[in-house]
Amino acid sequence: MIGLILFAISWILLRLQKRPISELGFNKPVQRSVEFIGGLIIAAVFASFQFVLIAHFSDFNWQLNPEYSLSNLIQSLRWNLNSVLYEELLFRGYLLYKAIEYLGVRKACLLSAVAFGIYHWFSYGIWGALVPMVYVFILTGSFGLMTAYAFAKSKSVILPIALHLGWNLTTNLIFSNGPIGQQLLVPSISDPKVMESSEQIIANIIIPLSFVSLVLWIVTKKIARYRH
Repeated sequence: MIGLILFAISWILLRLQKRPISELGFNKPVQRSVEFIGGLIIAAVFASFQFVLIAHFSDFNWQLNPEYSLSNLIQSLRWNLNSVLYEELLFRGYLLYKAIEYLGVRKACLLSAVAFGIYHWFSYGIWGALVPMVYVFILTGSFGLMTAYAFAKSKSVILPIALHLGWNLTTNLIFSNGPIGQQLLVPSISDPKVMESSEQIIANIIIPLSFVSLVLWIVTKKIARYRH
């Protein structure tokens, strides 16, 4: 619901400037469909690889949740879609569009990334815990930088939404690693082995940052540069 509210606010603000909603990339249906599908797939592949590695390092298998139902699926889809639309339209929508207009692509994307990282200190409830704050800022800030550049270079919020949704659906809905509890797949044992520090770095830092780096390379090298 809040995503629809932000969309309506964005439309109103653009209308006040006599600009169409296509300024946020709600246009070119074929191109946007390709970007959406491509973003979903690449995010899902990296997120899946991360959780396959976690299972390997922790000596367990992923198995179907016997208590999972259609109702769980619908609720999870709704929750993930709402949260992604809210964050993308807030951080990569109208505000980033205007920031690029006034500051240029680089400064605007850096500002969006920093804001996204700081936002997660509070949404994750880790304010005051230094090590988690640094870890979350690096990961979510880099993710914010990736999606900000995806917006700037594609001239559309569709690709950032796809990248974010693909990662979150895989993480939360498929591998049950989120605030909505057990979902489609669950660990085969109740007490998995704790990963060694090197394994944690590979699974929880290197894989997500590799995803970010690849997408940044694609959007900066393969997608037409944003003209402002």
